[in-house]
Amino acid sequence: MSTASAPRELPPDTRGPHTSRLGVIAVVATFGGLLFGYDTGVINGALEPLSRDLGLTAVTEGLVVSSLTIGAAFGAVLGGRLSDRRGRRQTLLVLAVVFVVGTLGCVLSPTWEVLAAFRFVLGLAVGGASATVPVYLAEMAPAERRGSLVSRNEIMIVSGQFAAFVVNAMIFTVWGEVDAIWRVMLLVAVLPAIALLVGMLRVPESPRWLVRQGRHDEALAVLRKVRSDERARAEIDEVHRLAAEEAARPSERTDLSVPWVRRLILVGVGLGVFQQFTGINSVMYYGTQLLGDVGFSANAAIVANTLNGLFSVLGITAGILVINRVDRRTMLLAGFTLTTTFHLLIGLSAALLPEGPVKAWAVLVFVVAFVFCMQGTLGPLTWLILSEIFPLAIRSVAIGISVFVLWVATGVVALVFPPLIEAIGIAPTFFVFVALGLAALVFAYRCVPETRGRSLEELEAQFRTTAAGR
Repeated sequence: MSTASAPRELPPDTRGPHTSRLGVIAVVATFGGLLFGYDTGVINGALEPLSRDLGLTAVTEGLVVSSLTIGAAFGAVLGGRLSDRRGRRQTLLVLAVVFVVGTLGCVLSPTWEVLAAFRFVLGLAVGGASATVPVYLAEMAPAERRGSLVSRNEIMIVSGQFAAFVVNAMIFTVWGEVDAIWRVMLLVAVLPAIALLVGMLRVPESPRWLVRQGRHDEALAVLRKVRSDERARAEIDEVHRLAAEEAARPSERTDLSVPWVRRLILVGVGLGVFQQFTGINSVMYYGTQLLGDVGFSANAAIVANTLNGLFSVLGITAGILVINRVDRRTMLLAGFTLTTTFHLLIGLSAALLPEGPVKAWAVLVFVVAFVFCMQGTLGPLTWLILSEIFPLAIRSVAIGISVFVLWVATGVVALVFPPLIEAIGIAPTFFVFVALGLAALVFAYRCVPETRGRSLEELEAQFRTTAAGR
């Protein structure tokens, strides 16, 4: 590496009033993650009264469920482009409005066709938030705290799913016979949508995005709000240094046609696909039905399903405690190893144990363990690594492409899981997840770079230098 590109030591990230301000900003932005979680999880318990009320068949049920994931795929790309053009803050404001409109449209839908259309609209907001919130947090965070700060979004996602499971269980237990009760389940999401809209009016724009627009004084002013003065000046100097090096090398473009950028996008796409091919959303969308299939009654299944939400929250909490202390690659490989192991145990339990409570409880225990390990490792790591590996010039667009493919993979899992269970059974379906998990381990070992402990600018310089040396 040349001297000009060598990373420079930044002053330490000391605590002070700026620490609290950064924490408030993170809470506000991650309401987007809370909405992501609630809107994807609420359908799990709402399907039974929804199907009765709107007369859904197996096919139309799949369309209603997957319409959100289809919208999210397109929302990730559109949100990424809007975020690069108009800013991270402005994009989240727009998404908050879409969340409100989409939620109210779903609640008031008279037919399944209208519901599917508004779930697509809601999906645009979910996908846009999934691509924008991690970028905004990563660009606001100091390098030492980037892992835990960006992972707060994953805490809010799983907290939203847990909240959806608990709300569904409580409402279904009391008013489960009321066909239209699913509308109340969906309506709850309008509250965090309003909180996101109001909160984003009061937080600053990303300093990295401001630098990209040539608004250096504004960027420094933002950094001074969330860093000590010495650290703010050092970070802005680091950004300027990288910009000067880019200007001195006009032949080195940073766009989607550059080979090293395309390689990073393939890494991002692979991470998104393999995270979803763990089957996490087969549990989050169809957990109640899965537990019913292995022997739980309808009421017991919807209550037992809340354990998936609870252990999602516990898993991500445990993950955040170690994410800044363990290398990303080590944690990623451990995550795929654990999830693949629990897939194998679920499949063996379903195949070898006789029908009855022992089989039902064994599957529940291994599913909950899978959810805990997944959310404690791969859940936050995927979003964190995506927010770190791409250069500033195309960061949101590249994340948008990666998250688009992630949501396509989510849609594939959502569409294929129920008919696959019906066609080949629970055990063979989870053995398919085992095979995919082994492929994910090979991919993570061979392709994913280490990013812990380096500033976003240092990582960009490292990837450029590595590409130039090949």
